[in-house]
Amino acid sequence: MKMYSGIIPPLVTPVDYNGNICEQSVKNLVDFVRPYSTALMPTLSSGEGWALNNKQWEDMIRFTIKHSLGMSVLAGVEYKTTEKVVEKARKAQILGVDAVVVTTPFEKDISQDEIYQHFQLIKKVGVSVFIYNEKAISGNSIEYETIARICKLGNIVGIKEASGSADFTKKLVDFRLGVSVFQGWEHLCYQSKGVDGYIVPLANLEPRVCLEMLKDPTVEKQNEIDSLCKRYNILGDDWYVSLKKELQRRGTITTERVI
Repeated sequence: MKMYSGIIPPLVTPVDYNGNICEQSVKNLVDFVRPYSTALMPTLSSGEGWALNNKQWEDMIRFTIKHSLGMSVLAGVEYKTTEKVVEKARKAQILGVDAVVVTTPFEKDISQDEIYQHFQLIKKVGVSVFIYNEKAISGNSIEYETIARICKLGNIVGIKEASGSADFTKKLVDFRLGVSVFQGWEHLCYQSKGVDGYIVPLANLEPRVCLEMLKDPTVEKQNEIDSLCKRYNILGDDWYVSLKKELQRRGTITTERVI
C-alpha cells in the first residue's frame, strides 16, 4: 500500500458564474503546485467539499485526475452520515482516485466507538483512506487510542492531523502507527518537526515556501509562513474565500466565486 509524504495541497474548487467547475482553472492550479507537491487533494475543506453538488464534486475530481499527469489524487469525502460517505467513497473509487480523505460523521457527541465503526464500514469499499482529524466541520475530535485502532484496519495510508494541538501531532509522530502523519495547520509547522508532510491551504498559493519549511524547519521560515497567512487571511473562518481572491488576482483561476 502506497504511503505518502511531502506537500499535498488541499485544492480550492474553481467555480464559474454558472456554477460549473472551470476545467482550465483546475489545470492552471494543478500546473502551478505540481513542481512542489507529491499528490493532490481536491474536494476537501479548502475545496468546499461539504457544499459541492454531485456534478461539481465529480467534475472537480475528474479534472484533477485528468490534469495530474500521473500524480496521486486523494479526494475529500465530507458528508454528514456514514451511509453518504460510503456512497461517495465508492463513486470516488470509480472515478479513479488513489484514496479518499474522510472525517467523522457530522454529529456532535458521538462516541469514539461509533467513530471507529464509521471507518470500519468505509474499509469495506476497498479504497485507501486518509483520516482527517478535525473538529471545525464534523464537530468531533478523534482520540489517539481510536486513531490507533482505525490504523489497524489496514486501509489507512495517512492522517491529516488538524486537531490544532502540536502535542497531539507529536504523539502521533512519536508513536509510529505505520501511517504517514501530515500537519494541517500552517501556524504549527515548526512545532510539528518530524511529520511526513503538510496538507495546508497555504500550499495553494505558496507551495515552494511550504516545501522549504518541511525540508528545513526554522523559526525564520515559520515567521514567513505566519506573515503570509496573515496577508492572505488563511487562518480566518472564510479562508477559502481569501484563497480564491488571491488566485484570481494572480490569474490562476478565472473567478473568486464560492459555493
